[in-house]
Amino acid sequence: MLAIAAAVLFFISFLINAADIDTNDVFSSTNITLLGLTALALHLAGIGAARTSHTTTSRRRRWSRS
Repeated sequence: MLAIAAAVLFFISFLINAADIDTNDVFSSTNITLLGLTALALHLAGIGAARTSHTTTSRRRRWSRS
């Protein structure tokens, strides 16, 4: 999920830079790129990833007819 957010932030940063849009200091192309890099780093660190429990992924049969 954070990788998608990073891609969106990079695209917005590209549009601001390519269109040469004047923005205030908070929404500058550099700041949005840094936010994208932060989201990408958090994604690579495993934060925000979907976690599955081991009980639902393990499908052992309890009763078997032998």
